[in-house]
Amino acid sequence: MPMYQAIVFLPLIGSIIAGLVALFGSHRAAMAHAPREGLAHGHGDHGHGHAAPVGGGAVVHGTHHEPADSHDDHGHGRDDHGHHHAAPGSRPAELVTTGLLLVSAVLSWVAFLTVGFGGAETVRIPVLPWIASGTLSVDWAFRIDTLTAMMLVVVTTVSSLVHLYSIGYMSHDEHRPRFFAYLSFFTFAMLMLVTSDNLLQMFFGWEGVGVASYLLIGFWFQRPSANAAAIKAFVVNRVGDFGFVLGIFAIFVMFNSIEFDTIFANVSDVAGQKMHFLSWDVDALTVICLLLFVGAMGKSAQFLLHTWLPDAMEGPTPVSALIHAATMVTAGVFMVARMSPLFEMSPTALTVVTLIGATTAFFAATVGLVQNDIKRVIAYSTCSQLGYMFVGLGVGAYSAGVFHLFTHAFFKALLFLGAGSVIHAVSGEQDMRKMGGLRKHIPITYWTMAIGTLALTGFPFTAGYFSKDAIIESAFASHNPVAPYAFLMTVVAALFTSFYSWRLVFLTFHGKPRASAEVMSHVHESPLVMTIPLFVLAVGAVFAGMVFSGAFIGEGYDAFWRGALFTGAENHILHERHEVPFWVVWSPFVMMALGFVVAFLFYIVSPDTPRRLAAQHEPLYRFLLNKWYFDEIYDFLFVRPAKWLGRFLWKKGDGWLIDGFGPDGISARVVDVTRGVVRLQTGYLYHYAFAMLIGIAVLITWFMFAR
Repeated sequence: MPMYQAIVFLPLIGSIIAGLVALFGSHRAAMAHAPREGLAHGHGDHGHGHAAPVGGGAVVHGTHHEPADSHDDHGHGRDDHGHHHAAPGSRPAELVTTGLLLVSAVLSWVAFLTVGFGGAETVRIPVLPWIASGTLSVDWAFRIDTLTAMMLVVVTTVSSLVHLYSIGYMSHDEHRPRFFAYLSFFTFAMLMLVTSDNLLQMFFGWEGVGVASYLLIGFWFQRPSANAAAIKAFVVNRVGDFGFVLGIFAIFVMFNSIEFDTIFANVSDVAGQKMHFLSWDVDALTVICLLLFVGAMGKSAQFLLHTWLPDAMEGPTPVSALIHAATMVTAGVFMVARMSPLFEMSPTALTVVTLIGATTAFFAATVGLVQNDIKRVIAYSTCSQLGYMFVGLGVGAYSAGVFHLFTHAFFKALLFLGAGSVIHAVSGEQDMRKMGGLRKHIPITYWTMAIGTLALTGFPFTAGYFSKDAIIESAFASHNPVAPYAFLMTVVAALFTSFYSWRLVFLTFHGKPRASAEVMSHVHESPLVMTIPLFVLAVGAVFAGMVFSGAFIGEGYDAFWRGALFTGAENHILHERHEVPFWVVWSPFVMMALGFVVAFLFYIVSPDTPRRLAAQHEPLYRFLLNKWYFDEIYDFLFVRPAKWLGRFLWKKGDGWLIDGFGPDGISARVVDVTRGVVRLQTGYLYHYAFAMLIGIAVLITWFMFAR
């Protein structure tokens, strides 16, 4: 099966090549005294001219003309002057990485059609032996089933289009080889995650995408805000990963293996068993599933562990489209779906999954209502849609949750790349209040984003219509204890989703221009290399639902999935969702239409109404604008105490105690003694003669009386 090795390892080869090009270019730049030239041109921030005035304002030099206080490709000057010379080998690095990803994407579609629709059975492809220690035996192998093939398509298709888009978007960035090396490395890590045949290999990919995310979010590492965002994402995900690791340990304790085949074959034997955890005897599968879900909460930015995702918009827009819309944030959804045989045996764990997913869908949608940064609106939309996916998983409609993952990848990547095209057009501005009237200036971006918005809001027969409605209907039909709550939250979130999505479109493209005349004079459509990915994703946003709904959640379910997703004998949720009342079926459409009408009234008919409402309900507005104050709460509960503890241990523990009574104390005493001894060395002969006389007298006295 060399095809699967090619799918996985071609991105790694591209990453290595681009990385070598980046290292070679850095060496040549250093030899040519590049730092001194950079300082002479005022590029001392991160090599992109990102030394920004505090509080905003446009920053000249760089790529796509963004303001200093925006969250994306900062330092993209208002003209083409002052662009850096590209690192040597930038064009070959772009072409090699993009070309290899396109090959990988084509092979992934072949694999998807072969496995999903060609009747191919689940296969295990050994790559190499890995670990053999006692009873733990782990091989590096690929597990190829329908779930894997579907994820291969999502990852490689979006990644290849993002690579292509980035050729135009990052065209004036001097560190393009490093950027493309990071992108390809991320893709390789994600492919390792989705093809894993055991939990350790999955954890390798899990941590690999975490490292790549850290590198891409902090791509402009000399910018403090980018560094802070990268560190925040890394630390918050470590919290979730700790739970994931404990879950893996617990699985090994109970199953004596971490290979999926062994685990799934013995689930029924472990069901009902107890394990001693935190001084209690608790249901083993429930503890395992909850620990695994903690990992999913961190990676997929679920409620309580969501705070890193909006700040991750500090990375370039293509990074947001690849990582924070279509791939890495869906890793948690994939992991829960992969472990469905365990979750299906733990109703308590499924209840928690449903509760957290529904809360996330509602919470993120409320925050998205009032955000003004175009990318942050889409980021909170991502967070909310991930909540929908977990609701689908939690109520037992695993295929509906995974189907939403599949369709969401197309329209959310489309919206992120479209937002990048808007930012590119308006001299780097990300504040929607400073846009407007762009519809006729960038028509391709407008219409493709409109298609993405229709799909996101669930307009009939678009991709989101089939997958999101299936989740809402499943939530109503489910017998899960929190299913009514989940149904209510997802329906309300559908209303909010429609409102903030059309608010984005109306503020950005309609009405009178609110940008300066200088900015409007430079508004232009993106080049073809950036619009082609928009067209391709728009096709997916329209047709992915209607083409694949029958296989994913319809009559072709059994023939398509063939056991890749496990459902218990009493789980008939996909059948029961067709029997829900008429008003349940129509509720998402009504919410979508109502959200559109309200947004149209607020931002087209009466643009002053939102401002008046915000003033009348300022506490609520501030509450939503400040994201329910989670950052402030976490800062008070965790960050400040951690800093205080660290400073105390530094100053008192390390400085006063260890250094004071250790090296510093001993050295100080030695200095004191030597200073006293030095005073005896006067240099006068009679002092030495007197000292010798005293010594002789003491010696004679000792001999006379001591004996």
